[in-house]
Amino acid sequence: MPKSRKTDISISVIKRLPRYYRFVGELIKQGVVRSSSGDLAEKMSLTASQIRQDLNCFGGFGQQGYGYNLIELRKEIGKILGVDCGYKTVLFGAGNLGKAIASHMNFEKYGCELIGIFDSDLRKTNERVANLKIMPVSDMERFFEEKKPEIAILCIPKASAQELADKLVAMGIKAFWNFSHYDLKVSHKDIIVENAHLGDSLMMLSYGLTNSNNEEAEEE
Repeated sequence: MPKSRKTDISISVIKRLPRYYRFVGELIKQGVVRSSSGDLAEKMSLTASQIRQDLNCFGGFGQQGYGYNLIELRKEIGKILGVDCGYKTVLFGAGNLGKAIASHMNFEKYGCELIGIFDSDLRKTNERVANLKIMPVSDMERFFEEKKPEIAILCIPKASAQELADKLVAMGIKAFWNFSHYDLKVSHKDIIVENAHLGDSLMMLSYGLTNSNNEEAEEE
């Protein structure tokens, strides 16, 4: 059993947990039962000491000279990440992005349950996405009173985000997966927010290629 975990864990450590969970799961699928921190480090392009330090923040799971039982390790990381919690989740904005997320994201695998989709365009009402009917925003309060969701996914324009977020927080939403590009932390400092900027990610690819090309040009 892991020892008690620290309470002042850095965000950089926490952000590595999903990667540990994914890599360990892939090893288990390959039939690997046990692994040392060194073996994990080689596969994940980290150092063995980094992996040990990260996992020790949550109590430590391995034994010196024995390594990690991967099934137990993944189970414990999953508990930390809350993958079995099934947090009730609603999505706002059934445009192309919203529909893609609703249709192709395996929410249950990541600790959530998508229970509702809303859109301000009444022409989309009753259209089905991911086996759920799109509902008008006017049905939101009744739905929230009955279902009590805790997570909201925002796939809406930036201009609409603040007003909607204010309403959602007042109705009990505790966390946002935010694609709107509006900084929700400005008015809701205690709310959990994960901002998703697809353009930023693409620009990092552009940055990598640009600098790689510049380095090659300098070498020539």
